Amino acid sequence: MNLQPTLEDDLLLVRPMELTDFDALYQVARDPLIWDQHPAKERSQAEGFKLFFEQGLASGGALTVVEKSTEHIIGSSRYNPCPGDDQYIEIGWTFFGRKYWGGPYNRSKKEMMIDYALQYKKGILFHVAKENFRSQKAVLKLGAQLLEGPSVEHLFKRPAENFSYLLTRS
Repeated sequence: MNLQPTLEDDLLLVRPMELTDFDALYQVARDPLIWDQHPAKERSQAEGFKLFFEQGLASGGALTVVEKSTEHIIGSSRYNPCPGDDQYIEIGWTFFGRKYWGGPYNRSKKEMMIDYALQYKKGILFHVAKENFRSQKAVLKLGAQLLEGPSVEHLFKRPAENFSYLLTRS
């Protein structure tokens, strides 16, 4: 599976993140309300976002999200292999400018990423911070199921401060 595919629908272009995307992505990410329910609130600051961005590039799975009608960068997301089980892939590290919340954008991006990944993987994991109620609702709307029990933390290396959700082909 290519961790940085180019995906496109009528609304969005999702493409590999590039070093030159930093300034446009930081302009979006510097809004502290984006990170309000996230444990890494420092991502709204230049140094915190720089670390997030560099980690994304180093991961090999970071994607930039572009609104097609305006050609503006509106956020990013990432694929990440699941340690210990190559049948699954994680989708996460997603953020959008607030102007794009509550509409079709996140669903469009997630559906493209999910449809692509399920061609190669058995399922998709979402690790969501326990206080991030917006993201919890969003993954449930996609049909993901909350995973519980100690095997989740062991199998998928989930951080203790997160909930894990699984979406499978079925």
